[in-house]
Amino acid sequence: MTGSEVPPSFRLAYVPGVTPTKWVRIWNERLPDIPLTLVAVSADEAFDVLRARGADAGFVRLPVDREDLSAIPLYSETTVVVVPKDHIVAAVDEVTSEDLADEVVLHPLDDTLDWERPPGQPAFERPATTADAVDLVAAGIGVLVVPQSLARLHHRKDLTYRPVTDAPESRVALSWPQEETTDLVEDFIGIVRGRTVNSTRGRTPAAAAQPKSKPAPKRSDASGGARRKPAAGKSGSSKGGAKAGAKGSAKRGKPRRRS
Repeated sequence: MTGSEVPPSFRLAYVPGVTPTKWVRIWNERLPDIPLTLVAVSADEAFDVLRARGADAGFVRLPVDREDLSAIPLYSETTVVVVPKDHIVAAVDEVTSEDLADEVVLHPLDDTLDWERPPGQPAFERPATTADAVDLVAAGIGVLVVPQSLARLHHRKDLTYRPVTDAPESRVALSWPQEETTDLVEDFIGIVRGRTVNSTRGRTPAAAAQPKSKPAPKRSDASGGARRKPAAGKSGSSKGGAKAGAKGSAKRGKPRRRS
C-alpha cells in the first residue's frame, strides 16, 4: 500500500432515538477488516452530513429529499406523551389528541413529528431541544409528545409516558447520497434488510459468469440412432412375432362343427 492510499472504512450516521447496535455487530462479524465508525447527528443536520460526505450512510427520520438522497423506510414509531408520574394521564393506558386539549403541550424546535397543528395549548416559547422540553415537563411546565424512542432516550424516574393513538408517527429510514451507492453501502443495505452472508445481491459472483455445462449425449448404436429397449412382452425378433400372429389368426378363423 502506498502512502496515498487510504484503507477502506465505513461511517454511519444516526439520529437520536435510533439504536444501531444490532447492525453494527453484524457488520463487525461479516467485515472485520473494515472498521465502522458511528457519527451521532441531530435530526436536522443528518441530511447535510450525508451531502457533505461526512458519513457514507445514516439512519434518519423521514421525509427525505429524494432529489439527491436515496432512502429505504425501515419502521414507524409509536408516538407517546411524556408526563409527570402523578399526572392524570398516568392513570390510563392511552390517550387521544383531544384528551390533551387543555394541556400546555411543549413543541421543541427539533420536533420530528409532522403536525398539521400540534395538540393542546402552546407554551410561551418553544424549547430549543427535546432534552430541554423533558426538563420542563419534570418542572411541571407542560407535557411533551414525541416518538417513543426519544421518550426512552430521555427517561427520568419522575416521568412516564402513554401512547397517543391519533398522533402522527415518526418514520425511520436508512439514507445515503444517490451518487455514492458504493459496494460498502450495498453491504450495509443487505445487513439492514436481513440478507444472509451468502447473498449476492448487488455483487456479481464468479460462479455466475461461468456457462452451464451441457448434458452428456445419449449413447447410440452403430447406425447413429438412439438405442431403444424392446417393449415389455414383445420379442425383439419380427419373424417370431409374425409367426405367432399368423398361427393365432388361423385358429380363430376355423368354423365350429354343428351337432
